[in-house]
Amino acid sequence: MLEFREINIDDRDWINKLLKKSDFMGCEYSFANNMAWRRMNDSTISRLNDFYIVKSEDKNYVYFTFPAGNGDYQDLFDKLLKYSEYKNKKMVITGVTDYGLSIIKNIFNNQIIIKKFDSNSDYIYLAEDLIYLKGKKFHKKRNHLSKINNYNWEFHPMTKNDFDDCIAFSTVSYNNKNGYDDRSSVVEQFAIHTYFTYFDEMELSGGVITIDGQVKAFTIGEQLNSNTLCVHIEKADPDINGLYPAINNEFVKYAAKGLKYVNREEDLGIEGLRQAKRSYNPIFMIDKYNIYIK
Repeated sequence: MLEFREINIDDRDWINKLLKKSDFMGCEYSFANNMAWRRMNDSTISRLNDFYIVKSEDKNYVYFTFPAGNGDYQDLFDKLLKYSEYKNKKMVITGVTDYGLSIIKNIFNNQIIIKKFDSNSDYIYLAEDLIYLKGKKFHKKRNHLSKINNYNWEFHPMTKNDFDDCIAFSTVSYNNKNGYDDRSSVVEQFAIHTYFTYFDEMELSGGVITIDGQVKAFTIGEQLNSNTLCVHIEKADPDINGLYPAINNEFVKYAAKGLKYVNREEDLGIEGLRQAKRSYNPIFMIDKYNIYIK
């Protein structure tokens, strides 16, 4: 029987090795994300041969992220199904792309129910689009970005010297949103602290914008796979016009060198976030399915 436990920093090397085997582009396939956001669904992990497995549960279901790595998928899913039956719950495979869907269909045939949630789709952009903002489709974005020049602003790559100021800035934003009443905001603060605590160990990169010497925006991301930068966190003062496009533009210039794509993750069904992500003209979306095993 598979055994699961909470992820920790000592798991980094073996997990990254298996993630590299798959080279998936979805934001779920990040050691940093898995560790930082583990409180969201109280996720736990396991390893089966060369597969990395992430699990969460609720009253009725066991949820497995489509495993990264390689090997015998038939044996893998047999064991995941046996674990779910042992827990007396139904099995759901989450984060399934078209690639994973074909594998699951081949194993389970018609014994599946497929559900797609647009709020879980990742937004993928060409790095050069976000850097140069060329053409008519980015005309409004260039105008918005130019507003930042009304301020005495500077961008610099994030270092350890920025951590305390960024945490303080994030805390103010959290308190302004009455975060204590919103579990997702509480979990986000935990994730942010985790990113800063293990910034170097997770091989993260970040960027900071100061205005008159004060932190007003920061972002954190990492190289997700062989050709993609993934942006995990982006915080900016919403009252400063042009600040969000500025931190986005400057960070991609700095961190996406030599990479083709930028993954800005999902919109979570939040309309304002959806509009903002669409305004940058994604080159494609990574659609994901939840597969319910009958």
